[in-house]
Amino acid sequence: MVITVNLRHLEEHEIRLTGELSVTDLDLGVNDELVHTNQPLHYDLTVELLHDSLLAQGWLRLDLDCECSRCLKPFPSELLLKPWALHLPLEGEDKVLVENDCVDLTPFVREDMLLNFPQHPLCKPDCVGLKKPESGPQPEDEKTASNVWAGLDKLKLK
Repeated sequence: MVITVNLRHLEEHEIRLTGELSVTDLDLGVNDELVHTNQPLHYDLTVELLHDSLLAQGWLRLDLDCECSRCLKPFPSELLLKPWALHLPLEGEDKVLVENDCVDLTPFVREDMLLNFPQHPLCKPDCVGLKKPESGPQPEDEKTASNVWAGLDKLKLK
């Protein structure tokens, strides 16, 4: 299932489209280890026909399953585009493809969702990340590090 609009239905008045678009139909093609899409896209759109273009307005929402890029804990996130608007020309060199009097809005929805995906998802803005272990090997101090290099200083190459 895709989000399509029949231009003949828009000749007299605007139409409202509400529903869900499955992850398979949305086909985001995201291979991100930190962001997963398992829930359908929800949408509520009003579409109207202008003189030589199509205008869609409303909102898009996609629930994401994320892992924090700092602490690696899983957390839910919501990608909400509200308000969302799309203007598609029906004439000219940038005109949208019309098949059987229908326009498919799905590629434009997909593009806007991908452009708003979190690049570095955080469970909370002030996440401090992974905690350092309290025991175990500690990093060498500067004195120990300089002693290691001191042996090389004594080396005579000529």
